[in-house]
Amino acid sequence: MTRITTIDAYITAAAPKSQGILREIRQIIQDEVPSATETISYQLPAFKLKRVFIYFAAFKAHIGIYPPVSQDERLRAALIPYRGVKGNLKFPIVEPFPFDLIRQVVIALAKEYSHR
Repeated sequence: MTRITTIDAYITAAAPKSQGILREIRQIIQDEVPSATETISYQLPAFKLKRVFIYFAAFKAHIGIYPPVSQDERLRAALIPYRGVKGNLKFPIVEPFPFDLIRQVVIALAKEYSHR
């Protein structure tokens, strides 16, 4: 298995049905947190401020977003349909993708993890 070293390489290696979604998530993060730095951590695309505040990943049937949002109760309630067992988010690829909700997640995680 080839070691992924850039987000571009990760997206290129992903299934074609996931690539556009991954590009859009990346763009949302860049738009909402322009000071964030791209990185690969745990072989996943990630963005960091002082530390990594968001990871995203493509799987066969969903896109995962990590870590869970913990400090915004209203947003946490809106994310219930997408929560995995550990609270991480799983967005099915076959459904219309909730990019506006992803934008809210990005903002919340950047705020939450910039203070840690």
